[in-house]
Amino acid sequence: MNRFSEITERKGTRSVKWDLAEELYQDPDVLPMWVADMDFKAPEAVVQALTQRVEHGIFGYTLADEPLKTAIINWLDRRHDWNVKKDWITYSPGVIPSLHMAVQSLTGKNDAIMIQTPVYPPFSSVVNDHNRTLVENPLVLNDGIYSIDFTDFESKIRDYQVKLFILCNPHNPVGRVWNRKELKQINDICLKHGVKVISDEIHADLIYPGHTHIPLAGLSKEASNNTITCLSPTKTFNLAGLQASYLIIENEEVRGLVTDYFNKQGMFMLNTLGITAMEAAYLHGEEWLEQLIETLEINRNYVTKRLHEETETLQVIPAEGTYLLWIDCRKLNLSQPELISFMKKKAKVGLNEGASFGEEGAGFMRMNIAAPKKLIEEGVSRIIQAVNHI
Repeated sequence: MNRFSEITERKGTRSVKWDLAEELYQDPDVLPMWVADMDFKAPEAVVQALTQRVEHGIFGYTLADEPLKTAIINWLDRRHDWNVKKDWITYSPGVIPSLHMAVQSLTGKNDAIMIQTPVYPPFSSVVNDHNRTLVENPLVLNDGIYSIDFTDFESKIRDYQVKLFILCNPHNPVGRVWNRKELKQINDICLKHGVKVISDEIHADLIYPGHTHIPLAGLSKEASNNTITCLSPTKTFNLAGLQASYLIIENEEVRGLVTDYFNKQGMFMLNTLGITAMEAAYLHGEEWLEQLIETLEINRNYVTKRLHEETETLQVIPAEGTYLLWIDCRKLNLSQPELISFMKKKAKVGLNEGASFGEEGAGFMRMNIAAPKKLIEEGVSRIIQAVNHI
């Protein structure tokens, strides 16, 4: 059996996606296609490395040592043509903790921080939670493609005296993989106005054919010195529960500020099994990843084709990266509460509601397609049947 067609029972494993779904959607028959983890087993090499480590039986304090950094450096060079140095790497249990630490260490109370909505909800909460001023540069949707309004971007940076910009690349939820021209323009404007950039690139490895992920910090020496890049193998290899990520920060002063904040919070050591999984994935996971991308492309095309051909109301925004599809449901003419209720009670699929990504997401839903084809087929069929019987 194809490793990506096997359905593995996840209920009863404390899975957020599956075991929390009944509580969230108040219906055991709702098919969960929401939270961003995959219904695929991790690469066998990772499972074997973890098994061997578990069988050792001792789980004391564990070093994130030089071989781990070498594995990271070689992966970034091989996959993204990005040459980083060992001393630029610092570790974190996850991208969200990294956002919190960077915001607290690099900005002060009421400082303005910019995000581009609709976007991953923690981007706004991390600003509000620390009493910073949230500035939004909404993405522009034209003919099914999202782009950046650079006039608005620069004017708001100037008007609000923005100190920090949080970039999502590839973008969650709209699926854009920002190109070199767009990234250069972002970088030029931020450098011009003294704005530091946090670049969340956790989906960097999940890119569809015809597109290329370009690390913002890889553009130039100046970009590298102005950027804090958040990365992890957890989205790539379905390891989210192992809580292992890292930051790339060339700027020594900035790196010192961020690292000091991690240390003050007692966050200076990775999970033992997270270290094991990260190294194994980066050393031995490339073939698995290539097969995963093929599977995701098939799923993306399948969902898009069926929803476009079998409904007159749903439009899938073309995804260039990630395993998340952003579906425009506005032609259903339902209010946001009605749309949520419709998907949950009529279609019986558990999707992420678009408004949670910002007010620009109202009328949209986010679907996770990182699942065996049989589950994708079932979810799409449920949506089509419900839409066509309104």
